[in-house]
Amino acid sequence: MIALESDESKSPDKKEQENVTSIQAIKELGVPSLQPISNPRGSIQFLSIIGQVEGHVALPPQNKTTKYEHVIPQLFAAAENPNVDGMLVLLNTVGGDVEAGLAIAELISHFGKPTVSLVVGGGHSIGVPLAVAADYSFIAPSATMTIHPVRLNGTIVGAPQTYDYFEKMQERISDFILMNSEIPRERLKELMLDTSKMVLDVGTLLIGDQAVKEKLIDETGGLYEAMEKLYELIADTRKKKKGKKEKDK
Repeated sequence: MIALESDESKSPDKKEQENVTSIQAIKELGVPSLQPISNPRGSIQFLSIIGQVEGHVALPPQNKTTKYEHVIPQLFAAAENPNVDGMLVLLNTVGGDVEAGLAIAELISHFGKPTVSLVVGGGHSIGVPLAVAADYSFIAPSATMTIHPVRLNGTIVGAPQTYDYFEKMQERISDFILMNSEIPRERLKELMLDTSKMVLDVGTLLIGDQAVKEKLIDETGGLYEAMEKLYELIADTRKKKKGKKEKDK
């Protein structure tokens, strides 16, 4: 007979090591643990995308960043882990690198397990594709999302090819948003190119329910609503799997 080790029976050294590992996970990856949160209703993997999405170029150390080389392995590990039933994506981001953001968004949209996103604070710029990538999306009533055209920092070549490159990059972002939300193409373009909403920029700022009315986000809500929806999706997935097994028999 094999006895399972309870928390009380663990040695002080082992407990201390687990606490250190948990602290490191929060510090480096922004998650309390690399293990999914276990629950009879379903084991959930938590993923946070906070600050600025960092791409191939390292940002200054004083910037709060989400590094794609951290997030992508987490997504792969969670997708391969049979103990993970679903994933909750928490977003509070100002945006960041387009290619890194789209790469993460693509992985979320093809995760293969139920996913729910929740925008709190902000889900700006490339945060929009990241928010709509999940199976179901929520936004807090006080949260905001900024939709605007692609920007590029630094020196650029003033040639037609540069503008063609911008246009193609913008199409990649727009097409992803359109495939993963219900917003009409023309309305998305209007919001992106609106010159009346921002003093020094082009685009539109959507607050909470406005993002839902524009059919960009599915519903307004908070952590409780997002968790309940994810448990609901997990239950539906389990029911389908059970029905398929019974049919195969």
